[in-house]
Amino acid sequence: MKKYHFIGIKGAGMSALAQVLFDIGHEVQGSDIENEVFTEGPLRKKGIKILPFSEDNIVEGMTYIAGNAFKDDHPEIKKANEMGCEVIRYHVFLADFMSNYISIGVTGSHGKTSTTGLLAHVMNGDVETTYLIGDGTGFGLPESKYFTFESCEYKRHFLSYYPDYAIITNIDFDHPDYFNDISDVVDAFKEMASQVKKCIIAYGNDPYIGEIKNEVQDMLTYGIESDDDIVAKNIKVTEDGTVFDVSIKGEHFDTFRIPMYGDHLVLNSLAVIGVCYLEKLDITLIKESFLNYKGVKRRFSETKLHNMVIVDDYAHHPKEIDATLETARKKYPDREIISVFQPHTFSRTEKFLQEFADVLATSDKAYIVDIFGSAREESGTLSSKDLVDLIPGAELMTEADLERLDKHADGVIIFMGAGDIQKYEKRFTELLS
Repeated sequence: MKKYHFIGIKGAGMSALAQVLFDIGHEVQGSDIENEVFTEGPLRKKGIKILPFSEDNIVEGMTYIAGNAFKDDHPEIKKANEMGCEVIRYHVFLADFMSNYISIGVTGSHGKTSTTGLLAHVMNGDVETTYLIGDGTGFGLPESKYFTFESCEYKRHFLSYYPDYAIITNIDFDHPDYFNDISDVVDAFKEMASQVKKCIIAYGNDPYIGEIKNEVQDMLTYGIESDDDIVAKNIKVTEDGTVFDVSIKGEHFDTFRIPMYGDHLVLNSLAVIGVCYLEKLDITLIKESFLNYKGVKRRFSETKLHNMVIVDDYAHHPKEIDATLETARKKYPDREIISVFQPHTFSRTEKFLQEFADVLATSDKAYIVDIFGSAREESGTLSSKDLVDLIPGAELMTEADLERLDKHADGVIIFMGAGDIQKYEKRFTELLS
C-alpha cells in the first residue's frame, strides 16, 4: 500500500484516478480550490480527504500526483520538488498504471466520456473491469485484468499511453487554444494510433479516419447502414430506447436493445460491441448489461419537475450540441426544445461562432448566458451577444432572470456547457420547487 496526494484532486481525471487507487487499497488524499465542483461528490462519499491548496500539505513519505492544469511553479508542486519527494504528472502515472492490465483507451474529439462510461458498464456485465471516466468517476477492482479509460487529445496527452485497444469516436478541430488546425489534430491522432498494441475500433464515416487506417496494421470500423466491419441495421426507436441488428464482417452477429436515443449513441454502442467481440466476452451477459445502463454524469441527465423535463448536458462544441438536440428530438418528438447554452472559452466561441449559431437555431428557442472563461484565458474580444445576434429569436439570459423559462411549461429545457452552467440549472430548479 502506498500513500498518494493528488495536487488538483477535483479535476475530472484526477478525481477518477484517486477513486481507483483508493478502491484497490491505497491511502489517498488531495488538495484543490475550495469552490464546490461536481467531481468531489464521489470523493467525499468514499471518505477521501480534500484539503485546500497549501504548502503545508507537502510532507515526507507520500507520492505526489500533479494535475496537468498546474505548472511546476504551483506552490505545492514546487515545495514537493524542493523536498525531493516523488512528483508524477497525471498522464505519466496513468501510463505506468495501465501497463498492469489489458487496456482500452477511448479517444475522439467528441463522445469520449459517454463511450467510456458505456464500455465500462457493459464490460463489467461479464468481466471485472477497472475504469476511469472523464466525468470524474473512477472505480477500481483489485482482481480485474481489464482497464478502460478516457484518453484525451488535448496537448497530445494521449501520446503518453500505449493501450492494447483504442476506440476513436471521431476526429474534429477542437481546442483552438492548442491545435493549429485540423491537420495538426489529425497528426496527433496518427501518432496515437501508431502506439496501440492490438487493434483500433474507429467510426468509419469520419472524414479523417482513412488517413489513419493507411498507417496502422489492425483496425475495425463501425457505422450505420454502411459497408464498415461492424454495422447497425434495421434501427427502430421504441418507447424504451432503440433496437438494432448488428452485423460483423458481413455476417449477422446479434440484435441489441439500448435504453438510449440518437444515432451517436448507437455508434457508441457499436464501438463497445467491437471491443467485446474482439475479447470474446459472453454476448448474452453483454446484451443484458446494455439494458440496465443509466448513463454518465452531465450527459443528457434528466430531472422532471411539474410537466417540464430539465436536462443537464456537457455539450460545448457545435457537433456535441447537435447530438444532444438529436437525442431530445427523438426522445420527446412532441415537445418544445429549449436550449440554455453557456459558451466555454473565448477562443472556442470565436472559432466556431457561426457553427454554434447554426446548431442552436435548430432549437425551438435559444437562451445564451455569459461566456465561461478558463484558467488559460480569462477574457476575449467577443461576448455572448455576438452569438445571440446570429440566432433568430435568441435572447441573452442571466441568473437573475431565469424565471423567463417558466413560459415553456411543457418543454424540454436543456442546460448545456462545460463551465458552471449547472449553477443556472440549480437556481432554476430551486425556483420551480
